[in-house]
Order: sequence, then structure tokens, then C-alpha cells
Amino acid sequence: MELFFGKLREKHDVDDAVFLVDDATPPKEACHRHGLDFRYERHGNRNSVERVFREVKRRTDTFSNCFSRADPATAADWLKSFAFAWNQLI
Repeated sequence: MELFFGKLREKHDVDDAVFLVDDATPPKEACHRHGLDFRYERHGNRNSVERVFREVKRRTDTFSNCFSRADPATAADWLKSFAFAWNQLI
């Protein structure tokens, strides 16, 4: 958790951000150490964010399983093609 918030602060402007955290101690302590604002939220927006991260993790795992034995160039070509197609939808 410390490393995550340290890298986040280093790479992004999060001074005005408010982090939604659950009741676990490590995220709260990490926010305090890095001088970040946080708000405890039991339900609501935090659950929405968690659903997004869970879906990203699921898709990443699925992609990894599909391309675990593929040549890296093949996976890179597929990702470029997918990104192009996805961007056409937006």
C-alpha cells in the first residue's frame, strides 16, 4: 500500500483528490503518511470503483491466459488492433 501511494503521488497530481477507502487500516495509514485526503465509505461510490477494478483484473487475467504461450509480437499486434477497434467505438 505504501509503495502504491508513493508511486501514485510521484507520477500524478493527486493533491486535490479524495480517496474512498474501506475500514481497513493500511489504506488509511498510507494516505496519512503521504498527506492524502481520504474518506471512509462503506457503500456507494467505493463499490462502483471496486467493480471497475474487479472487471479490469478479470479481463487482464483472461487476456493473460489467452496469450500466455504466444509470441510477444503476436500479443502486441493483437493489442494494437483491439485498441484501434475500441477507439473507433468511442
